Amino acid sequence: DCPICCLPMSLDETKSTMMTCCSKKICDGCVHSYKMRIYQEKLERICPFCRHPAPKPEAKEELDRNLMKRVNANDPAAMAQMSFRRHEEGGYDDAFRYAKKAAELGDAGAHCELAIFYLEGKGVEKDAKKEVYHLEQAAIGGHPIARYNLCIEEEEKGKYDRAMKHLIYRRCSWA
Repeated sequence: DCPICCLPMSLDETKSTMMTCCSKKICDGCVHSYKMRIYQEKLERICPFCRHPAPKPEAKEELDRNLMKRVNANDPAAMAQMSFRRHEEGGYDDAFRYAKKAAELGDAGAHCELAIFYLEGKGVEKDAKKEVYHLEQAAIGGHPIARYNLCIEEEEKGKYDRAMKHLIYRRCSWA
């Protein structure tokens, strides 16, 4: 749920924004409303949740510093975000370490990221059993991409009934 409007959030990552100061995901409706209020009333830009002064978009160092502060506080969302960043930069060992810690703390996206590591063999040895385990954990956490990947796994094994169930659950969670 969005911590501001308390409406259920879409699992589609493009429909929410993670605030680097507090690692809260806020729905784009609340972000848009807040931006409109700031523009119309000529207010200082601050986080709509924690009221921390928002760093300017060009201040990448401050964004990174805020994210590391949240990582050091064992915030699973921040650790997952750091894992995604390190993975994109090619730092697979660090990305795996952050994803593993975030998954231990219960982040579904981190479980999906770990499944990708085990599938591709980047930073770790390829391991199909661990890949499926992390896909299952991510799917249990409501991650639609993990649910779809489990559908593909089951279909390749010839278990079409289970594959169809994964598709149905994925469709219900994506809406």
